[in-house]
Amino acid sequence: MPIDIDTYRHPDYPVERLLLERWSPRAMSGETLSDNELNTLFEAARWAPSCFNEQPWRFLYAHRGSEHWQLFFNLLVEANQIWAKNAGALITVTSKRTFSHNSKPNSTHSLDAGAAWENLALQATAMGLVAHGMAGINYDKVRVDLNIPEDYSVEMMIAVGQPGDPSDLPEQLQERELPSSRLQVPEICFPGRFPNQT
Repeated sequence: MPIDIDTYRHPDYPVERLLLERWSPRAMSGETLSDNELNTLFEAARWAPSCFNEQPWRFLYAHRGSEHWQLFFNLLVEANQIWAKNAGALITVTSKRTFSHNSKPNSTHSLDAGAAWENLALQATAMGLVAHGMAGINYDKVRVDLNIPEDYSVEMMIAVGQPGDPSDLPEQLQERELPSSRLQVPEICFPGRFPNQT
């Protein structure tokens, strides 16, 4: 049964509905994704903004059932394997820490990769897909097993797939399978200097 987003999310100011509809379910059907579906997600990521138009993000991926699937799946911590086993694809996000044009440090490489991930996540929502970002991975193993160059940071992994039945999740995850709320604007945005912490 689809989630009624209006039950869980109430913006204080008008925003695009897609922003409210994007959340991070864990329930997925186990169907693989087509090349076209994945490439549409990557196309959305491609158009993210970045410093000097560097586009420092690089995505590595494995379709469910492909020769690379187990390699990627084994990079997840056990708590994520429990539910990500039903993803249609697993995607690793990396970002280049130096600029290509002068080899100097790029202080916004992670921020820019995050913008690309957000584009991908919003596109997935628009397509009726689930996209769930994960920090619960073995970062050192990712670097070695996926042959990540030294000047790239491993940022995260993404499980993406067709929506599934939340009742197929373990009980403790079923309870969490709801859209979360957010801090209000005055709690995250301040005029002038950073406020004193109490």
